[in-house]
Order: sequence, then C-alpha cells, then structure tokens
Amino acid sequence: MKLNELKPGPGSTHARRRVGRGVGSGLGKTAGRGHKGQWARSGGFHKVGFEGGQMPLQRRLPKRGFVSHMRDDDAEVRLSDLGRVKADTIDLAALKAAGIVPQIAKRAKVIVCGKLEGKVSLKGIGVSKGAKAAIEAAGGSVELPVVKPAEGKRAERRKAYVAQAKARAEVKAEPKPAAAEKPAKGEKKAKGEPKAEGKAKGEGKPKAEGKPKGEARPKPKKGE
Repeated sequence: MKLNELKPGPGSTHARRRVGRGVGSGLGKTAGRGHKGQWARSGGFHKVGFEGGQMPLQRRLPKRGFVSHMRDDDAEVRLSDLGRVKADTIDLAALKAAGIVPQIAKRAKVIVCGKLEGKVSLKGIGVSKGAKAAIEAAGGSVELPVVKPAEGKRAERRKAYVAQAKARAEVKAEPKPAAAEKPAKGEKKAKGEPKAEGKAKGEGKPKAEGKPKGEARPKPKKGE
C-alpha cells in the first residue's frame, strides 16, 4: 500500500446534493426554497432576529441589572482585616500578598467594618472618614495616595470651564450700585429740593415749513 493509494472507506462519504437539477435530484423545481415569498427569491434577506414586523424576542425579554467592567479594579478592605497583614507599612502590594484583595485590583479603600486591633500605618491606600478616625485614634497613621493631575485636551477644556464659572460667580457676587430712591406715591418732595429741569417753552421739534397763508393754488387746465 502506498500513500497515494489511500482513500476513504466505502459509504463514509457522499456526493454533494446538486440543487435545482431536475426532479430526480430530490431538490428540483423550487430547489428547496418553497413557493413564492422573500426566501424564494435571490437576495431575499432580513436582519438577524427579524420576526416579520412583530416585536422580536431580544426586545420582548426583560432587561435588568448592570455589571461594570471595572468592578474588579477597586477593592474594599475591612478594619478587622488589617490585623492579618504582617508588614510594618500596609500598602496595596502587602494587601495582595496577604490575600485580602485580588491580584488584579488597582486600588483599595479601607472602610469601617469590624474592630481594629493595634496600630497600623497605611500608605497609598484610600480610607473613609470613619476608618481614618479609628486608625488615628489607635495611634496609627494614614498616607493617602497621590492623585496625578489630569492631562490632555479634555482636562484643559474642563479647567477653562471651571475658570469661566468662577468668573461668572465673582461677577454675580459684586455689590450693585445703589439706585436713587424715588418718593412713594402720595409723598411730596421736601422743600428746597431742586425741581427736575424740563423743556423750556418753545423748545421742541421744529415745525415743517409750509406755504404762506393766502397763496392760492393754480387750477389745472383741461386736458392736462
């Protein structure tokens, strides 16, 4: 036996069914497409999930809940879990080594839950107000993580917007000049106050110059 003489066993393969090649092929005439309709035509197609115009299944089913793809970036640490860390200074690497936070965590925050045993010193880890007060009351120390300033065009636009908002607030806060108080209705002005200067007699808009009285208009002649 040679490699070029190898072939499939009898009955293991079948010839491809030729569609639309006569009645004897089993798929003649309509070629398995049925009679009429969109699917019987070439090019007939609807988007996936289309159900003839009725509400499709993916829209009929209820949707609820949301799972953020960043849920594993932040980890919460209880006060009682800090006692399991044997390092002098507790940071994110020490928490990962002790198995308190997952290895893929990028940030951690200590919350008030449980009791703190002994004093601890945190570095580069966020803490809540209550947790910070509890750590400092036990004689520990907290060094918050350094937040890098945002960079890029988006950060510049935000800075410009904040500056404009501050300028508008300062303009609104400026005291307005006090307007002259007008006397209320029925009250007379005190004696000695100068009256408002009005227009002198004869002043005003100049009258349009017209024709002197007595002049008769010429009558139009016939035919003009």
